[in-house]
Amino acid sequence: MGHKSNPIGLRLQINRTWDSRWYAEGRDYAKLLSEDVEIRKYIVKSLPQAAISKVVIERPAKLCRISIYAARPGVIIGKKGADIEKLRAKLSKMTASEVKLNIVEIRKPEIDAKLVAQGIADQLIRRVAFRRAMKRAVQSALRLGAEGIKITCGGRLGGAEIARVEWYREGRVPLHTLRANIDYAEAEALTAYGIIGIKCWIFKGEIMAHDPTAQDRLMMEAQTSGVRPAR
Repeated sequence: MGHKSNPIGLRLQINRTWDSRWYAEGRDYAKLLSEDVEIRKYIVKSLPQAAISKVVIERPAKLCRISIYAARPGVIIGKKGADIEKLRAKLSKMTASEVKLNIVEIRKPEIDAKLVAQGIADQLIRRVAFRRAMKRAVQSALRLGAEGIKITCGGRLGGAEIARVEWYREGRVPLHTLRANIDYAEAEALTAYGIIGIKCWIFKGEIMAHDPTAQDRLMMEAQTSGVRPAR
């Protein structure tokens, strides 16, 4: 009982791949891993208004290629690309490699698990009723093409003395089906009563062949026009 598996870790090498894509040996591995963690932390912390879903880091040769998937890419780029240059300069100091930035626009933030969970967390901080926030997120996801969605909130909901867990599910969310393209994310809402945790699972259809890059390819095809060139 209770041996739950992360839907993303379970599907690695089946229909999705890692967010850090590089190879290193010995001490280099620990150094590069530490760099990746710091880069991600800095990007998410310094650009809270950009609605960042994920940061993919690739390291071919002496290059560090960072792809930022965001719902509001204009916030990152700034006027005439001024802000993106500042960001690139800052990231260059965090790694020994040459940094190139790609900004990828997420056209449908309503069916991106990270953005849905973060959106609910932001509403809970603003004291919106948790049931209303969850129901609205579920309806928006189904309207925009998700085949199923499940959202769980846990903590002192509505300021109650005793913490509890409430969840809503609409459509199909087949967690045991490995070929299912399931997007999963967690977020935390720091309310006056304490932290409320939000988990979100979104089912976007099935990928029939075993292809680790399938999810990335589907995402890129859906928003090809939203890719900004590397700088």
